[in-house]
Amino acid sequence: MPTLDEASAEADQRAAAQASAAHAQQQPPPARPTVAMTKPPRDGQDTTPHTPEPQQNTAPPTPEPHQNTAPPTPDPHRNTQPAPSDDAQAAPERPSAPRPGDPGTPRRPEPAFDGVGRADGKGSGPTPPTGRKNPGGGLLMGRPFGVPVYVAPSWFLVAALITWVFGGQLDRVLPELGGARYLVSLFFAVAFYASVLVHELAHTIAALRFKLPVRRIQLQFFGGVSEIEKETETPGREFVLAFVGPLLSLVLAGVFYAGMRVVEPGTVPGVLLAGLMISNLIVAAFNLLPGLPLDGGRMLRAVVWKITGKPMSGTVAAAWVGRALAISVLIGLPLLNQSGALGGEPQDIGGMTTVTDALLAAILAAIIWTGAGNSLRMARLREHLPELRARTLTRRAVPVESHTPLSEALRRANDAGARALVIVDADGDPMAVVREAAIVSVPQHRRPWVAVSGLAQDITEGMRISAELAGEELLDTLRATPATEYLVVEDSGEIYGVLSAADVERAFVKAMARPS
Repeated sequence: MPTLDEASAEADQRAAAQASAAHAQQQPPPARPTVAMTKPPRDGQDTTPHTPEPQQNTAPPTPEPHQNTAPPTPDPHRNTQPAPSDDAQAAPERPSAPRPGDPGTPRRPEPAFDGVGRADGKGSGPTPPTGRKNPGGGLLMGRPFGVPVYVAPSWFLVAALITWVFGGQLDRVLPELGGARYLVSLFFAVAFYASVLVHELAHTIAALRFKLPVRRIQLQFFGGVSEIEKETETPGREFVLAFVGPLLSLVLAGVFYAGMRVVEPGTVPGVLLAGLMISNLIVAAFNLLPGLPLDGGRMLRAVVWKITGKPMSGTVAAAWVGRALAISVLIGLPLLNQSGALGGEPQDIGGMTTVTDALLAAILAAIIWTGAGNSLRMARLREHLPELRARTLTRRAVPVESHTPLSEALRRANDAGARALVIVDADGDPMAVVREAAIVSVPQHRRPWVAVSGLAQDITEGMRISAELAGEELLDTLRATPATEYLVVEDSGEIYGVLSAADVERAFVKAMARPS
């Protein structure tokens, strides 16, 4: 049995052990070493590892799939002051960047910009045209006065038809030619279309004289066409531009008639000159008929335009006369051929000749009717073109530096209510436009690690357009430099925004859908 002193000593030892254990529980455990999570450094960034302070956890939280974890990069157009802490007093809201239209005017918040053309995130609509299509359409024959001349595939069908028909007539006039008559007939077909080319060159020279661009000349099924890309500015010029073609056909008919007086009748040259004279007279007379799309229709349009002062009124009048003319050709041409009023012998109704006449009349009537309708549509197009204004179609844009992460750039755009990004240098001068299609192709979880410089297109001279452009001038500027986005600037050089070719296309389709 222990003594009192021994019991007291054991009690003291137990008390000391309990106090030591209690003190040990109050001491914090030794700090574990931590590893900082860092993203790959950008070009020119200091890559020296940072040594964490003792007992300080420097690892950032693991990023969630759709969380923007990229730190904001300093930008010359943003306030770079550090954000206040959570327990600090909230700072007043930063004013948004100026937007296209009315700077400083409050606007309702726009849906979040996620790199798609439509703010609702449902896609960018139809793919915009990438530029002017190849103006071909057949075999290129040359470039007189710098204008390409094409022969459409349908010409060869008509040339074969002319060769066959004219060869049959030569068999009655010059039976001694035998099979060689088809070579003479082929020469006539080529010479006839050469006359048509001269007719179209008259229109082209007049257009170039009035400083109107001519896209091409095309020889096709029933004649030719000169594709003039702009309308004349006055009805007088419209009348002259239309009249020079038939006038030159009449001049050619006179030249061929003078040649007939020189050569002996009943010979191959005499027959060819007579045929070319008659064919040019027919071309001149047919084109002088007062209905679109014929030259006489354009002359009628110029007269009505001069009287009313409205080019659209002239187009409507000449187009409806053209449709009436198409019906008249469809019904009247076969009847005239059957009656012999066109120089042939009267024929009974029925047989292959009647079917051929009806088929040719139907083709001519369809060409005239379709051309009149196209003239109406083109007139309505030009009437609505002034509604396309670069200033109203431009998207609001925010400037960012080239090394800015995509997620941060999109956050700034959403904060400012913008839908486009422009890369600027250290002085704030624009360098490139971030492509919308490239933004869409980057997944959400990759955006914090992708710099906007890899998604941008450098701004060339043609991609910098004025905010004052509108109508046909705007379309001509976009066609001259095909692109998906354009930088829109004020006359002073200040950035106004970004114009998307898809937005122009949608506005154009919407304008065309409205009645005149």
